[in-house]
Amino acid sequence: MFTAAALVPSPPLLVPQLSGDSAPAGEVRAAVLQVVQKLAATATRWIAVGADTEKVLETAGTAGVGRGEVGTFAGFGADVRTRLDGDARGPVNPELPLTALVAGWLREQAGPDVSVDVHLISTNASVDECRRLGARLRELLDAGDEPVGLLVLADGASTLTPKAPGSFDERAAPVQAVIDAALEQGDRAALLDLDPALCDEIGASGRAAWQVLASVFTEQPDAVVHYSSAPLGVGYHVGMWRR
Repeated sequence: MFTAAALVPSPPLLVPQLSGDSAPAGEVRAAVLQVVQKLAATATRWIAVGADTEKVLETAGTAGVGRGEVGTFAGFGADVRTRLDGDARGPVNPELPLTALVAGWLREQAGPDVSVDVHLISTNASVDECRRLGARLRELLDAGDEPVGLLVLADGASTLTPKAPGSFDERAAPVQAVIDAALEQGDRAALLDLDPALCDEIGASGRAAWQVLASVFTEQPDAVVHYSSAPLGVGYHVGMWRR
């Protein structure tokens, strides 16, 4: 039984050991933790969706990353272990993608009883592919009587300022404004209208995940915003969509 969707970014800076006590990181982290705790209050079983590269998709498979996986943020600067399920005891998988690492870390912050299944979609996926994955995920979310929540891990444009990771692109701000408004208003049509090629060029890597989100919902959601800003030149949105 589908309960709600939590919308969060997936930068490594969410993890304190990787970002220290910087004010921008702390502000984003606080908003994200508030949202995932709200999601955990409605459902301790989560289905997560995030966008990643074709190479990761070939490694993990389109069915997603299994709960038994144990990962580490060592590749990002600190050996912080993360698990997708509280019972995971397997060896560390150094190839676990960032979206899965962040999903596992958020699971642990939200509560020990939470488990999460991660589904990946290519950053280059077509809108039709996003629609199809969204429909499949909705079937999984609605199956059975157990409350199930959706965790959407997606980042906006990474070219919003000269010091942004992707440098500056004058086209980024108008597109990011459309994304922000669509997420704030629960505008599914506006998300599905995003141009995959343009989003790729401005570094809006979360485009595919947001289009999956728009396809999971079959009606207008009740959208709430907890945070929406670009403190490091990257668009971050934190909020919830409820049925």
